[in-house]
Amino acid sequence: MSANQANAADPVLAKLHGLLPDLETLYKDVHSHPELSMQETRTAGIAAERLRTSGFDVTTDVGKTGVVGLLKNGNGPTVMLRADMDALPVAETTGVDYASKVTATDSDGATVPVMHACGHDMHVTWLAGAAALLAQARDAWHGTLMAVFQPAEETAAGAQAMIDDGLFKRFPKPDVILGQHVMVGPAGMVAGRTGAITSAADSFQIRLFGRGAHGSMPQASIDPVVMAASVVLRLQTIVSREIAASESAVVTVGALQAGTKENVIPDEAIIKLNVRTFDEGVRKRVLDAITRIVNAEAAASGAPKPPEITPLDRYPLATNDAAATQRVVEAFRNHFSDARIRQTGPASASEDFGSFGSEWGVPSVFWFVGGTDPDVYAKAKAANKLNDLPTNHNPRFLPVLHPTLATGVETLVVASRAWLARP
Repeated sequence: MSANQANAADPVLAKLHGLLPDLETLYKDVHSHPELSMQETRTAGIAAERLRTSGFDVTTDVGKTGVVGLLKNGNGPTVMLRADMDALPVAETTGVDYASKVTATDSDGATVPVMHACGHDMHVTWLAGAAALLAQARDAWHGTLMAVFQPAEETAAGAQAMIDDGLFKRFPKPDVILGQHVMVGPAGMVAGRTGAITSAADSFQIRLFGRGAHGSMPQASIDPVVMAASVVLRLQTIVSREIAASESAVVTVGALQAGTKENVIPDEAIIKLNVRTFDEGVRKRVLDAITRIVNAEAAASGAPKPPEITPLDRYPLATNDAAATQRVVEAFRNHFSDARIRQTGPASASEDFGSFGSEWGVPSVFWFVGGTDPDVYAKAKAANKLNDLPTNHNPRFLPVLHPTLATGVETLVVASRAWLARP
């Protein structure tokens, strides 16, 4: 059975084809008006209005800009669907006519370009579409649908902000929490796994202290640039020499900032780094090693005082519940062809989606939807150049509209109906 035939036979998805032009317009609008984390007022307003139009009871400003919509439709389970809304400080170079030209003021007061470089515009559109279709076909299911549009995923602050704002007390506890993410992969494909699905992530700023001097008199200095360079190189040995080959970790230094002029040795240097892990024991070993190396390199350089290590953000490990994942997979197999469903390994990307399930004590399932033109992906794979494809967070990242739009709506509807009671 083709995808169109499967949708035509489903009382909820039967109207999806007719809804696609509206969803494409919505996607392009959200894409061209991106908003930084905790600034998603326009996007939240659109989400709230879409839900109200579909008959949801809507609560806004949850965790500052979050939106929660409830659609009660008789007795039955409660299913929570989550989409994130925020964009990134990236200058878009896709060249499409709906590309972002937006700039905004970030949390540090700097003016930055803004782009939906991670696909959250697609996530918003998917959830708006799924909510509309389920609302239009209430005779096909019973239960409660809970649509959550979350702010600030990119800063690991949004899920916790909604939780801290009483999400667990103000709204019914769901039986399952479902979410998804557009990623590099053939459009139309769906991928997931049981267990760890996205990594834990820890980000830090390290401030190293030295003693400034004239560039011609290095003997009078304690050079924080050399100190920082030694730290960066030594940090790379944590994964290669302290983590077993059977285990996994990533340590990335994303920023090294020191000095303003070529002949002035500065007083201090700043390093910003990010760690990804899939096991709490490995995470602890990596973080302990970072602390040990940073302090030892500073001591070896004769630093006037110990470094400052400041946490920036923290993403929990996102883990798919085994029984709930099996239920989702069976629903997908009944709807899609087997060729469109793949098992994936855990992704080294990170998500705060897992906070909802782990802190609420509710099973959750998270999966990936491909957004790359299938022909482009196939050619890149054949040429062993998959790493050349623009990934999430790249200025050229842009999912193809079709069939990506339809697939993401289908997955949310199909997975939801694996729980929502049939009449």
